[in-house]
Amino acid sequence: MPKAMITGVTGQDGSYLAEFLLGKGYEVIGVVRRTSHHSYERIDHLLDRLHIVTADLLDQHSLTTAVRDTQPDEVYNLAAQSYVPTSFAQPVLTGEFTALGVTRILEAIRLACPTARFYQASSSEMFGKVSESPQNEETAFHPRSPYGVAKVYGHWITVNYREAYGLYAVSGILFNHESPRRGLEFVTRKVSHAVARICHGTQKRLKLGNLESRRDWGFAGDYVDAMWRMLQQPVPQDYVIGSGSTHSVEDLVRIAFSHVGLDWHDYVDLDPSLQRPAEVDLLLADPQRAERDLGWKATMGFEELIRMMVDADLQRTVASQ
Repeated sequence: MPKAMITGVTGQDGSYLAEFLLGKGYEVIGVVRRTSHHSYERIDHLLDRLHIVTADLLDQHSLTTAVRDTQPDEVYNLAAQSYVPTSFAQPVLTGEFTALGVTRILEAIRLACPTARFYQASSSEMFGKVSESPQNEETAFHPRSPYGVAKVYGHWITVNYREAYGLYAVSGILFNHESPRRGLEFVTRKVSHAVARICHGTQKRLKLGNLESRRDWGFAGDYVDAMWRMLQQPVPQDYVIGSGSTHSVEDLVRIAFSHVGLDWHDYVDLDPSLQRPAEVDLLLADPQRAERDLGWKATMGFEELIRMMVDADLQRTVASQ
């Protein structure tokens, strides 16, 4: 039975990846931080099938011990401080988790289990102020946030360990991917949650920043499949993963409100304080290499994704009343 370790297993991607790997017959080791409060909401239905271990991206010894004791075949590093606005407020902490944390887990693998195959969760935010569109594996990075900068470090240290030590280490440059399990701080879920609450009369208005910003959005459940496929290749290689189509925040808002028969103009207020200090205006993936080499392609369209998220939040809102 193959064995996979997932950092960030309690997050959106970690929960979908754990489900995916369990379905393929893996033993799945979920890495969690020791805190005063554990949020296992996304993996609660999986806990009896997961092996939970405690380690922290800030603590080299705990990571090395976890890798040494479990000897995984595959390691997926999905843990990070991943919210862009928070990275402006806490840039040093973001660097510790999202940048140096990658080095610590690579060191743990190098020292304790060098045969393990390693996946690093890179991000389209690394492209930032894009030099070309769409963006592919050769596009230059120009990050526009401390989060994006930290992800660039994590990406290149993964390349460095691959080249310097011969580790099977790859990065997936994933464009935005969403689901009903997305955190409320992210704009897609912020919108779907607000639409549900407005429908049920528990919220009156929705405040947003830049409606013109455009992203390549897909379904997280599709994207964890791509992560796994990357680690099954004979030669380690980095891949851009995205849908190849782009939509604006205004498109997102329009689709979400129209799904419940409302006109978004009646409920949305623009708040300049919610805009980023340095905006990323347009992200659009060119996933041709992944389609060719991995046989991977996004299966869920943008409108279907947003409607699914609104429906899930409508159900949650009813259940909480």
